[in-house]
Amino acid sequence: MLYAIIGKDVPDSLEKRIAVRPAHLLRLQTLQNEGRLLLAGPFPAIDALDPGAAGFTGSLIVAEFSSWRAAQEWAEADPYVATGVFGKISVQPFRKVLPT
Repeated sequence: MLYAIIGKDVPDSLEKRIAVRPAHLLRLQTLQNEGRLLLAGPFPAIDALDPGAAGFTGSLIVAEFSSWRAAQEWAEADPYVATGVFGKISVQPFRKVLPT
């Protein structure tokens, strides 16, 4: 089943986010290589593809996991959680409707 993982950045976490990004992307690349990643990306803090110093407010990952618990455990092990970039994460079942 697909699950939406939403991580919310803590204030002033841009430097940490940049430093930890390679480890975060490596985990996402593993999901992609396994054919389990539907989409992933950050929420810019301003209306721009590259928000610069404004940074990001969080991220969205939609991927396939065997259960909610497996998705939750994967999310909790993310480097952004471990280093304090994400102050809060939520995991919800997701049903893709479009595109078909």
